[in-house]
Formats: sequence, C-alpha cells, structure tokens
Amino acid sequence: MASITLAARAYQKSFDVRPYTTLAVTNGTLSAIGDAVAQGTQILSAVPGKHDDRPHYDPLRSIRFFAFGAGMGPIIGRWNQFLEKQFPLRSLTNIAPLAAGVKIGGGAGAVQAAPIGIGQVSGMAVAKRVAADQLFMAPIGLAIFIGSMGAMEGRSGAQISEKYADLYKPAILANWQVWPLAQVVNFRYMPLAYRVPFQSTCGIFWNLYLSLLNSSKNTEHSEEDTMRKTLG
Repeated sequence: MASITLAARAYQKSFDVRPYTTLAVTNGTLSAIGDAVAQGTQILSAVPGKHDDRPHYDPLRSIRFFAFGAGMGPIIGRWNQFLEKQFPLRSLTNIAPLAAGVKIGGGAGAVQAAPIGIGQVSGMAVAKRVAADQLFMAPIGLAIFIGSMGAMEGRSGAQISEKYADLYKPAILANWQVWPLAQVVNFRYMPLAYRVPFQSTCGIFWNLYLSLLNSSKNTEHSEEDTMRKTLG
C-alpha cells in the first residue's frame, strides 16, 4: 500500500511539472504492457504441433504500441481538459476561488486548470462527456491506431486500407460495448490528472484485444506475402 502511495505522489509531482510528458510516458508504458500481455497470451495458447512457427515475443511490436500510446497520451489529456471545461460536473455559479486561472506545469507545457464548481454532481454532464468521447474521440483514436500500426509495420497503402475494411467495424462495435461504463467511472470519480492513467490501466485489457486483432490480420498479410513470393 505504501508503494502505491509513493508511486501516486511521484506521478502527481511529475504531472504538476511536465503534464504532457508525464501523460505520454505513462500512456506509452501501459500500452506496451497491454501488448506484452497479448503476446504472452498468444505464446501460452499456442498448441504444440499445430504451429509450424511457434510464436515468440516480439519486442518491436511492443515498441510500436509504446509509440502509439505515447503519441495519444497528450492528445487524450487535452481532450479530457476540453470535456472538463465544456461539461462541468458541478454548477459554476459558485467557483472555488483558488481554482480559476490556476496553471499546472511551467512554460509552453502548462495546463490551464478547469474551474471547480461547488454543488451536486450533474449526471447529465457525465452522460454528455461519455457521449462526446464515444461518438467523437473513440472513432478517431481507433482510426489513428489502425493507420499508425500499419505504417510502423511497413504495410502498403492497400494493406492498410484492407485493415480498415476488416478491423474498424468490429473494433468500434466492441469499443461501444466496453468503454462507456469505464468512462462513466473515469469522468465521474477520477481527478483530471489521473484520467489518462485510469483509462490506460483499463486499456491494458482493451490493448490486449486490439493487439490480438491487429496480429491476426498481420498473420494473414504475411501468409499472402509468402504465397506471392513462392508463386514468384
């Protein structure tokens, strides 16, 4: 318990000084962990004798997930800040005097703290945050994931387009079944600084799904490339 408290203090201190760098490193690390879990699952579930090429851990794949997560961390942080201002959970008629205008961090990376209202939490504001997140940010984030992974894997434009056609619809439908409840908890109970880490922690299991989904399509492309080379 003490170690968790120390980690939370270290994170908060880092966030206060360099918010977007902290979000990038945190989100990238947790995304890489999600991929490592996915690869471990694939390795352990491989049936001996049914795989000519038994799967092995691919560190470059985890590095790609780290790069994606690191790039998305600051974007999600700014998005959460936008939602905080557009859909305040409490009435802003009475604003905590020290909350308005406070900046977190220094220099160009400073984050403007949203005004903190006083009063009962608005369930409608939570619902609006979740709806905006799932109808706007979730589709964009998934599109960035498929495109960036394909580019980092060295796939051709045609192969990336095929990935979009095959993976986007089932992935976004799965997203809408899983994430709304998690985001209700996130937007309702998590402080602004901890929303990306909370989302990233829940995202370990989501990244497990995405990693397995992405890997299955990569296997198809690899088999197609091998067949083309064989037929020459």
